[in-house]
Amino acid sequence: MSDDLWAREEIESPCIKICVIHPEARICTGCLRSIDEIGRWSKMSAEERREIMGALPARAGLLKKRRGGRAARLSRG
Repeated sequence: MSDDLWAREEIESPCIKICVIHPEARICTGCLRSIDEIGRWSKMSAEERREIMGALPARAGLLKKRRGGRAARLSRG
């Protein structure tokens, strides 16, 4: 028996369910999309989504590591 009733085509997404917007870069630290891109994602064409997904790896450099915390205190030693 086929389960065609529950079959559906999902929208491709880079979401990894780590939804935190970086305060300076203004992009999600999980998927690297902007708030606007996340909000419009389901309304975009497949071509628009593929174009954005192709650009995401280059955005990783926008997320700078924090320099505070224990590691920073120890390095000032």
